[in-house]
Amino acid sequence: MTFLEFRAQLFELACFNINQVYAWQHDFDRNNLTRWVKKGYLIRLRQGYYAFSEYKSKPDYPLYFANRIYHPSYISLHTALSFYGLIPEAVVQITSVTSLKTASFANDFGEYSYKTVKENLMFGYDLKSMADNRTIRFATPEKALLDLLYLYPFYNTEQELEELRLDDYFLHQELNKDLLMEYCAKFQSKALDNRVNLLFKTYDL
Repeated sequence: MTFLEFRAQLFELACFNINQVYAWQHDFDRNNLTRWVKKGYLIRLRQGYYAFSEYKSKPDYPLYFANRIYHPSYISLHTALSFYGLIPEAVVQITSVTSLKTASFANDFGEYSYKTVKENLMFGYDLKSMADNRTIRFATPEKALLDLLYLYPFYNTEQELEELRLDDYFLHQELNKDLLMEYCAKFQSKALDNRVNLLFKTYDL
């Protein structure tokens, strides 16, 4: 098989896993993938997952791949908070929440970090439109903030919360406090309730 034949069949997927390749061609020689990675035609995203190198020049695909290479998951925590302008720092890692075990991957598209929550806490995300009519599962600002307070329990003092440097305008004008409290109740966590109350006190919400 030539790479051009392979590309014509799978390019529209952007990224793919080895099972998708075998579903298309059950006798596919996996060594082809190793060879095509060495030649720069493909990029290895994680074990068994690959992307076509052309997608490196397209916007949003690092975020799109975050959803695809570890499923189910959605982008949250620092990446989402930075995206909404709630925290001032640019974020190096692409951070996500998953019901699978905690994991991390690094590839040519970026560094990917996944934090674990119970399956019943996999809510509070939207499908954001991106290039090529694709969508990305992305936490709402309220859920991203709650995920952070829940998964990073050291945010339990006014000083720690102040050091987050959350954007005052967003907190007072754009954050949906009713939705945040509705989501918070679903966690059924007294520790999280206490951190949210401390957050409201620290930022005069």
